[in-house]
Amino acid sequence: MEREQRSDIERRKNEHIDICLNEDVRGSGVDSGFGRYRFRHNALPETDFASVDTSASFLGRPLKAPLLISSMTGGTTEAYRINLRLAEAAERRGWALALGSGRAALENAAAAESFRVRGRAPTIPLVANLGAVQLNYGFGADECRRLIELTEADGLVLHLNALQEVFQPEGNTDFSGLLRKIERVCRELDKPVGVKEVGWGLDGDNVRRLTEAGVSFVDVAGAGGTSWSEVEKHRLRDVVRRAAADAFAGWGWPTAACVVEARAAAPGGFVIASGGLRGGVDAAKAIALGANMAGFGRSLLASAIDSVEKLEERLAVVEFELRAAMFGIGAATLADLAATERLVRID
Repeated sequence: MEREQRSDIERRKNEHIDICLNEDVRGSGVDSGFGRYRFRHNALPETDFASVDTSASFLGRPLKAPLLISSMTGGTTEAYRINLRLAEAAERRGWALALGSGRAALENAAAAESFRVRGRAPTIPLVANLGAVQLNYGFGADECRRLIELTEADGLVLHLNALQEVFQPEGNTDFSGLLRKIERVCRELDKPVGVKEVGWGLDGDNVRRLTEAGVSFVDVAGAGGTSWSEVEKHRLRDVVRRAAADAFAGWGWPTAACVVEARAAAPGGFVIASGGLRGGVDAAKAIALGANMAGFGRSLLASAIDSVEKLEERLAVVEFELRAAMFGIGAATLADLAATERLVRID
């Protein structure tokens, strides 16, 4: 297997952080789909706001709210600083945390330190992360197990990023036969294995196939937030691919539609909704549509760069919005929210 040099990986990871912070890399002509839904306000909620209960659990650990800091970064000194802040804020607020892709940690021992954040987050669910395509480039269950061990994670998520790899200068684009290899990893690991997209969405057919393969959870990561073809466009010197990237700025399946399809495809499965969620009201809509948890990624990055306190404040706002939305429809628990008939499609 051809491996990138450590310096190349670090440069790419730092470029990703810089681009996500300073460039407009949202998809254009596509949104998350949550704007198509509205809650019918309940003027007589018959519950006490103070008693609204958002407690949840994931990967065998309790959460104060069904909220996840989605996979973002790792493998560099700057990424380590960001990950420590993410871990500390997630621990304080009781959110789950998914780490950035751990390929760098497996290929370069020095990079592994940037993924070791369990000391800052001893009680929350922690998820290790690896590109599923690496299963076609020399990685297998042993490497996945090693990544879980070095991060002290409660589970692993394999991310699907086919279009990003196509537009990435260093991209690995052989996605053939991955479902069978994902199934093997699920069978051989003694920790839960999930699969996520990176911003173009998992539709119902993919969720069904992944669930049948033994995946424990899915993160639909739909369109409406960060477009990784737009991110990679800023790194491309190849004039053909740079020009072609514009055609994919609006690519992807909206997150709300992904959630509906995922729940229908896997009625008893664990579904995470991420991709363009603006805050706690969108999280409430996602849960009412069938998600078990809502995830936030790039929208938290600037706060994480600033300070733990600024990041914790942002997380607290999302939590308050979720609780207020539940109160506004008279849902005292997440079970009430999941069963509500007060979410109405308006288009």
